[in-house]
Parts: sequence; C-alpha cells; structure tokens
Amino acid sequence: MNILNKPFDTQFNTAPFSKIKNEHFLPAFKKGIENAKAEIKTITSNPDEPTFENTLEALDFAGEQLDRISSIFFNLNSAETNDEIQKIAQEVSPLLSEFSNDITLNADLFKRVKAVYDQKNELNLTKEQQTLLDKKYKSFSRNGANLSESKKQQLRDIDKQLSKLKLTFGENVLAETNNYELHLTNEDDLSGLPEGAKEAAAQMAESKDKKGWIITLDYPSYIPFMTYADNRELRKKLAIAFGAKAFQNNKHDNQNNVLQIAKLRHERANLLGYKTHAHFVLEERMAKNPQTVETFLNDLLEKAKPAAESEFKDLEKFAKELDNIDQLQKWDGAYYSEKLKQKLFDLDDEKLKPYFKLENVISGVFTIAEKLYGLKFEEVSIIDKYHEDVLTYKVTNETGDLVSIFYADFFPRPGKRNGAWMTVYKPQFVKNGENSRPHISIVCNFTKPTRTKPSLLTFNEVTTLFHEFGHALHGMLANTTYPSLSGTSVFWDFVELPSQVLENWCYEKEALELFATHYETGDLIPMELIEKIKASATFHEGMQTLRQLSFGLLDMSWHGGDPSNIKDVKNHELETFKNTRLYPDVTQNCMSTSFSHIFQGGYSAGYYSYKWAEVLDADAFEFFKESGIFSRDVANKFKNNILSQGGTDDPMTLYKQFRGKEPRPDALLKRAGLVEK
Repeated sequence: MNILNKPFDTQFNTAPFSKIKNEHFLPAFKKGIENAKAEIKTITSNPDEPTFENTLEALDFAGEQLDRISSIFFNLNSAETNDEIQKIAQEVSPLLSEFSNDITLNADLFKRVKAVYDQKNELNLTKEQQTLLDKKYKSFSRNGANLSESKKQQLRDIDKQLSKLKLTFGENVLAETNNYELHLTNEDDLSGLPEGAKEAAAQMAESKDKKGWIITLDYPSYIPFMTYADNRELRKKLAIAFGAKAFQNNKHDNQNNVLQIAKLRHERANLLGYKTHAHFVLEERMAKNPQTVETFLNDLLEKAKPAAESEFKDLEKFAKELDNIDQLQKWDGAYYSEKLKQKLFDLDDEKLKPYFKLENVISGVFTIAEKLYGLKFEEVSIIDKYHEDVLTYKVTNETGDLVSIFYADFFPRPGKRNGAWMTVYKPQFVKNGENSRPHISIVCNFTKPTRTKPSLLTFNEVTTLFHEFGHALHGMLANTTYPSLSGTSVFWDFVELPSQVLENWCYEKEALELFATHYETGDLIPMELIEKIKASATFHEGMQTLRQLSFGLLDMSWHGGDPSNIKDVKNHELETFKNTRLYPDVTQNCMSTSFSHIFQGGYSAGYYSYKWAEVLDADAFEFFKESGIFSRDVANKFKNNILSQGGTDDPMTLYKQFRGKEPRPDALLKRAGLVEK
C-alpha cells in the first residue's frame, strides 16, 4: 500500500520524508480524493435529519488524509522542489481544484448545511461551533452553491485554469532566480563587500566548478552585494536582472500569466455576484471592502509621503556629496542608505552580525517563548526530515505535555524559493476527546556558514526569524476543536499580528541580552549598539512605508477593478506607481511578473494586511511595554485570546478581549516616527 495513504508509523505521527518517493504522490492524491469523496457521500446519504454533528462536524474532518498529503507535497514544492515535483504539481492542482468544486457545488451537501444553518438560533451552539457553521455556509454560498448548472461548470473551468496558471507563475520565478549568476573573476569587482559575503561568493563559484566569485539572485547573495559593493555598474547589472525576473519575453515570461490570472479572478468574482475579486476577498477580512482598504492605504500614504520625500532628498544630497551622483537610481538605494546610516548612527550590519550567530538567535527566540508562554524546545534526531539542513524540535509546556513538533529550514538551495514563510504539516484539532497537536515549520533563506565563519545574521534577518517564529507560535499554541479554525486559519489581515508583534522584542535590551553575544569572544552586545539599533529603527521609515504602500496599491490595482482593459503589465504598473515613485523607472524591470505574494500565494487583494497588522502589532506591543515585555499576565492574555483561538471568533472581538479596546494607529505612527511622540 502507498505509504501516503496509510497512517504514518512514526513517533508523533510525523511525515516519513525519507521513505516518500516522488512516484507515491500522484496515486496517493487520487486515492486521497477517492476516500474524501466517500466521506462526503456518507454525509449526504445519511438518512437522519441534518445536525451540526452529522453534517458540519463530519464535513470539517472529512478529507483529513488528503489534507495531510497536500501539506507535505506543496510544502516540498516550495522548499525542496525539482522538475519531477513541479510536473506532478501541474497534474495534481487541477484535480484538487476539481475536488474542491465537487464539495462546494454539491447540491445535496449544501442542502444539509443550509438546513442546519437555517435553525442555528435554536441549536445552542458554542461560539466556535457558530463560527464553523457560518464559515462553512459561506464557503458554499460564496463559491457557487447557488449557481445554475451551466455557471457551476464555468466556475470549475476558471478554477482549473487558475490553479495551473498560479503554479506556472511560481515555477517561472524560481527558474529565473536559478538561471542567473553574476560571475566575477577580478577581485576588485568585490570592493566594499564584507569578507563573509566574499567567502560565500567564492564557495558558490567553487560549488559550480568555476574560478572566482558568483553572486546570485538569492537574497543572502543579492542583498549584501546591493548594499556594499562599490562597483556601481555591477550593482546596476544585478539590480536589473533581479527586477527583470519573468519579464524578458522568454519561455519563463509571466506577463501573460499576470493578465490571465487577474482577468480570471475578476470573471470568477462576477460569476459569483461580486463587483471585483477584491470585493469577493475582502468580505471575509477585517477590512470588509475595497473602499476601507484604499482609504487606509491612502491615509497612510498622506502621512508617509512627506517623510519619504524628505528622506529621499537627504539621500540624494548625501550621494552627491560623497560620490558626485547626479541622479540616484534603484541600484544606489541600499548602498547609499547603508553609508548614510553608518554616518548618522555609526552602525552597520557588519558591526552587528558577529553578535547574531544563527544558533544563538534560535536559542534566544526559544528563551523568549519560554519566558512568555512557558514553552520548552528540545532538538530531537528521531524526526524524519526532507533535507539534511532541516532542524527538528519537540516542543513541550511547563508540565511536560507535547505542544507541537517544530521544523526549521534556514539556508538557500536551488530547489527552494526565495523569501521566508511559516507552514503547517499537520494542524491541531480535538477528535474523539484527544487534542491532536500540530506540526509546524518555518522556512528562511539565511547566509550559510562558510569554512571560517558560522551563519551570522544581519539584523534584518534576525527580525525575519522572529517574524516567522511569531507565525509558528500561532500554529503551535492552537487550541481549537476544528482543524479549519485552528492556528493561522484566521482572516488574512489578522494573520500577521502574531508574527509582527514578536519582531518588537528584537529592539529591546532585555531581550537582546538573552542571545546577542559575540560568536568569538562570547561578549554581550554593548549597550551603545543596542541604543543605536533603537535609534536607527525609524531610519528611512518614510521610504520603507511608501514602498510597502506601493505594493499594497499595486495589488488593489490588479484586483479592485476590472482588469480586462489592462493590455500592458508594465504600463499599468507605471500608472499605479505614479504617486509612490521616488526613483526613476527602470525600463527592463517589472514588479508584477515576480510578485509571488499576490499571483502565486494567498495575498491577492490582501497585501495591505502587512500594514494593517502593523497598526495592531504596535498597539499590542504598547500593552506589553506598560507591564514589562516579559509580563506573564499580558502574555497569557495574548495567548488565551489570540494565539490559541485561531479563527473561532471575529478578529476584532478577539483583539478587544486581549487589549480591552479597539486598536488605534497612533502607536504605529509614533513608532515609525511619522508623527511627534
């Protein structure tokens, strides 16, 4: 029998990665779909009257095995893919899309769900049960259950096309990232680059049997070069390559995919009775509608733009004085910002990195989780992993009970997409009286250890690790009955709160003293460096805010109107970026063609969530600071009202239960230095 279609014979029921072969996946998916359909059939053919238990509860646990196979497969497709896995993904995605439609368009099933929904006020349901009932009912009504048969078929066709297009989009971005290398043989070209970055570039060349140094478009290689390399022409060459991903009229070009995805999403929304894709998406978000999002983004833009323009003028002046640069270009931004930051704060990543050895930062974030939530992390070797770089941990509480299994995957490699994310291999839920604990993973792309140095993180990488770990805590501390409401299964403009709030600890002396020690001497990070980290926290915050807002506005421009009139991706972008542009446009570059968050991930009509959640996180952290950043009382409120609750209630209700009031943007604007403190 296929290993993926039977219970896993492993301790903690973890995925047996080393025994899973690529050829297992397709038959396992087919069998999993067949089994899930049988479970649905059992619900619809039940002769008893529909009840919450025999319909809604049964539906939420149906397809458990299929969900498990999907989480293993699609996580591998992001973190450890190859041509064969990508080919399977193209075959499997339409099958899953079809199966998803088979559920939401199943008239008999909807009839039973509706029967329970119509009598919900008499059923004496718990808050979590009410939420599950509402969400399940909406998942039918919002996804075509009330459509005519011909329109249901149209919906199926659209969903099938979208599932393939999104996969192709991601494959193209990964291929373009992997296909480019800047091969340097003259050491002078590396002038300004820190020793660690040079050594990593030399090792990259060696791994490809080449002499000299290789810079790639992977962040740990790309960012240091753009930040420190003195050779402006090479920075330009690399920046143009980075911005031209999937925008080169070659076989990996994404322009048509972008137009098609946007158009199909709009058609789908219209078919379901919504004005735009954004109207469809935002109905199930804290923001509720596109108008709220656009007002939110434009209000922030109004406050951030003067600060951004002022910062940009200062940067232009600085570059002119330093190197007689007449026109600041995109490939100059990180380089001169870093130099100006060093001048103003006498602070640069190279001074900080020795204090942020990866192992110490991991230990630090674990200690913080222990202080706040009583968690203990024990590295264990008995858990199977999909790559030798992956670290595996058993997470327990203060009484020794298992809380979660935790995977951490920190370094770039060819089969892994760029960026950082948290994911779930198995959700938490309660079934047959047993609280089944989750398996959570974080995936990052940090600088690998070299022959002479361990992995030393930039401060930005430290905050990234804390960010993803915040998501992980949301998954680990889940404590709900139903899998579809567990952990990070919350509104998308709420999901970034646990991750973004944890970043705040990176700036606090009490937290830094737990882990920021010099990797060679063991000395604690000097107080003056901590002060400089805090002082520089709002450096170029106006420009950073403008950049984030431009991404949010670009997302809304694709999804908040009718995209069928957009014929040219690049021209559309130019128009959209009009109010947020600081640097001259680069003709060869396009953002949308590699904007994976919205065209491959789940952030379509949702990119604003990062800024939205910043309002929540700044307000929430103020509460921690009032009682001390390690206040168990506040931490318990955060854990009990937010982290453990998942999607069991409206996010604003949960937030007010934690904070005692609605969030206000004042704390964010003060923290960002955009208003007087």
